[in-house]
Amino acid sequence: MLDRLTVGRQGKLPTAIGGLFINRFDTPQPPRHVIHDPVFSVIAQGRKRLSVGEEIYEYDPMNLLLTSVDMPVLAEVAEASRDQPYLGLRLDLDVDCLGELIRDPNLPVADGEDVSRGLSVSPLGASLLEPTVRLLRLLETPEDIPILAPMIRREIFYRLLRGEQGARLRQVATRDSQTRRIIDAVRLLRERYVEPLTIATLANEVHMSVSSLHHHFKAVTAMSPLQFQKQLRLQEARRLLLADDLEVTLTAQRVGYESPSQFSREYRRFFGLSPQQDRKQWRQGR
Repeated sequence: MLDRLTVGRQGKLPTAIGGLFINRFDTPQPPRHVIHDPVFSVIAQGRKRLSVGEEIYEYDPMNLLLTSVDMPVLAEVAEASRDQPYLGLRLDLDVDCLGELIRDPNLPVADGEDVSRGLSVSPLGASLLEPTVRLLRLLETPEDIPILAPMIRREIFYRLLRGEQGARLRQVATRDSQTRRIIDAVRLLRERYVEPLTIATLANEVHMSVSSLHHHFKAVTAMSPLQFQKQLRLQEARRLLLADDLEVTLTAQRVGYESPSQFSREYRRFFGLSPQQDRKQWRQGR
């Protein structure tokens, strides 16, 4: 179905179902820095690799990926070809729907598990694959989408809550959980990454102590809040340099750096090229 729905197209493709995206790549894609949104993701063909800090996650048609918080990652499509393209789909997590489900007294209790990291890979079972395929089939009968899509999405989230990832998703949808506070901290960093936020200010805004914020933030995202902010700044800087063609000094100022030389050093350390070299290479490759 994915092959048929994506023929003649490449990349991440939106669909008529809100929050559902389908993907196709006919060649492996080199590693690139991205902010990975909270999603449930499945691969039908091919293989993908994500790096978060020192950790590497690989998934394929036998496994699902669940990201419960915005995560800066290094992502690559590791296996794809013209004869066997990379084919996958991703469904944005709906926190409101998850919240409704966990408040339902009929929802069975999930087994306990380690719920620290905000990104995980686990086996894809038939009970979750089956509604995922039904959701995909709706793209071929668009008149059914308004009525059936919300029902099938709810079933998918129910299956996720009942599965290996259940405890993690319960924390995401529970207002007073530590994970939810970290999600709030991530949101504040994304909204105000240009500002010189201190850990104390951030901790106060999400009602945590400084030590608790630092500990739980690193447990969920594999990096400290300041490392997270730096990655947000550098990724936005690269977008400004390549897409908007801003000068290096102005770019540094736009993303919160007072020192252009410090910006250039950290840019090279993160992307492997200086800002000028990166832009030159990108222009040559277009």
